[in-house]
Amino acid sequence: MLKVVFAGTPEFARVALEAIAHAGHEVVMVMTQPDRPAGRGLQLHASPVKQFALEKNIPVMQPASLKVSGSYGDEARAALGALQKLEFDVMVVAAYGLILPQEVFDIAEQAGRAGCLNIHASLLPRWRGAAPIHRAIEAGDLETGIAIMQMDLGLDTGAVIAMNKMPIAPNETTATLHDALAKMGALMIVETLNRFAKERSLNSEPQALQGITYAHKIMKDEAKIDWQKDAKAIDLKIRAFNPFPGATLLDGTSIIKVWNSSLMNDRNDQVLGEPGKIMNITQEGVELACGKGSVLLTELQRAGGKKMAASQLAQTLGWKTGQVLS
Repeated sequence: MLKVVFAGTPEFARVALEAIAHAGHEVVMVMTQPDRPAGRGLQLHASPVKQFALEKNIPVMQPASLKVSGSYGDEARAALGALQKLEFDVMVVAAYGLILPQEVFDIAEQAGRAGCLNIHASLLPRWRGAAPIHRAIEAGDLETGIAIMQMDLGLDTGAVIAMNKMPIAPNETTATLHDALAKMGALMIVETLNRFAKERSLNSEPQALQGITYAHKIMKDEAKIDWQKDAKAIDLKIRAFNPFPGATLLDGTSIIKVWNSSLMNDRNDQVLGEPGKIMNITQEGVELACGKGSVLLTELQRAGGKKMAASQLAQTLGWKTGQVLS
């Protein structure tokens, strides 16, 4: 079994960390981002990765940066010094959130080590970058997957060790696809580590030079729905932005989050009315006109409230057929 340094932060990474530990590999150090304020009280909360590490008594490092020339140079030097002293075979990285400098690669690529292996949630070179799951759904991709990559200094440019595909279902959200990809990534990294433990080497192939796309970070100001767009694009955005940041519409000045929707497939190519106009309200949901076609909103949430069926919130807010939302 291998001695592993694990660098990751959110739930996607925690799933992989748990699988590595349960497979019998020794996690000698966890690196994760510093605790962040969250909730109404803005109290500091440990990342999912840190929480698992503490439960299993795994040492944790939380440098704010790994760049020795930056504002957190002292923290970076301390972290790199600690990493240099560790005995380990491989460093696994999954949604860590910090840029790894050359000093980290120099340590991880010493003789006998496997370097830095990244679990990336896309079919590289498609969707390099920060938000591959969101952007794949938003773009209407029919499939995605996991790539286990040998990291280098580029942005997800390293050679690919393993890659598996999965379909993106018509009703998929980032939340559901995230969970499926996290499980796939966990299985694949364990398989990769087991192979290295047995063979002490890993084969990899350079990424294709064609089909490169970038999954730019999701910004909160992208959340507002543009009802001038066609129904398919709006439906894709709603599902891509679930659970973060949540697509939004305006009822006057009130912000309403839109969590789920479906297409009214019989008229997607038709102009049905003023974009944002409520076409119909039924038990199934609230149908709104788009630039072309219409979408059926099925789950909504107003500020400070709970998620609920769109028909229920429409009744609460007194929405009527013919009303225009923005």
